[in-house]
Amino acid sequence: MLINRANLADMFRGFQMIFQGAAQQAPSMFERFVTVVPSQTSEEKYAWLGTMPRFREWLGDRVLQSLSTSDYTIKNKPFEMSIEVDRDDIEDDKIGIYTPIIQQMGSESKTHPDELVFSLIASGFNSLCYDGQYFFDTDHPVELEDGSMGTWSNFQGGTSTAWYLLDLRRPMKPFIFQKRRDYNFVGMVDERDEAVFMRKKFRYGVDARVNTGFGLPHLAYASKQTLDIANYSAARAAMGSLKGDKGKPLAIQGNVLLVPPTLEKQALEILNAQRLSNGADNVMAKTAEVVVCPWLS
Repeated sequence: MLINRANLADMFRGFQMIFQGAAQQAPSMFERFVTVVPSQTSEEKYAWLGTMPRFREWLGDRVLQSLSTSDYTIKNKPFEMSIEVDRDDIEDDKIGIYTPIIQQMGSESKTHPDELVFSLIASGFNSLCYDGQYFFDTDHPVELEDGSMGTWSNFQGGTSTAWYLLDLRRPMKPFIFQKRRDYNFVGMVDERDEAVFMRKKFRYGVDARVNTGFGLPHLAYASKQTLDIANYSAARAAMGSLKGDKGKPLAIQGNVLLVPPTLEKQALEILNAQRLSNGADNVMAKTAEVVVCPWLS
């Protein structure tokens, strides 16, 4: 191939198409677990997480409910993946050898949010959320009906492999994916570029500015107890019994059981089997959907 501006531009557009095609075809699972929040600056403050508005009987003037009780902030982080293409390979029409690499870059750009989101979930036992407690904890603060402070729990305890019961039916999800700049394929394709002159290398890469954070812990319940029907039933009951400030029932109902591959069999037995091992009816069957996540391995 003759190396000139037009041919280099055509090659870049070809790489872009390969990248975009691979990104569109790559499987990804993070979106149903997160609220995607567009970001316009280096960080976003989620003050509204501290107080969720609730209905009251309209007597007299409206009562404005403050949303400024939380100092929870998510800072955007830059991520990149870059490669070099040898000038000789372009000149010798060997561009095809880079197609799998460009495809992999497209696939990685689609699954990288999965890696971030599910790593966040796994870190919830030792990472703080908006109320100053670990996201999965036994003593989240709550205001009781008499005005005093109490606690509530979204962690069943235990020391075994973690599993999670989630309510994903709400507009607000348990986790946040914050996006400042989406994943974008770029290239330095000027034959006069210093890297081409010094090392005969053209450079291509993908970059983004994103981050993840915790949303409402009420919508996620975690356990490190053995995953069996008794512990699943107890987790479901505990989650469904949660109350917010002033004793308001939150009407939460776990609809997704999220597990790593090592717990797939137990999860399917609990939620798909019509009968238990002792022959009794499985009253918990179909009460939630099993989602197996390899990122939780």
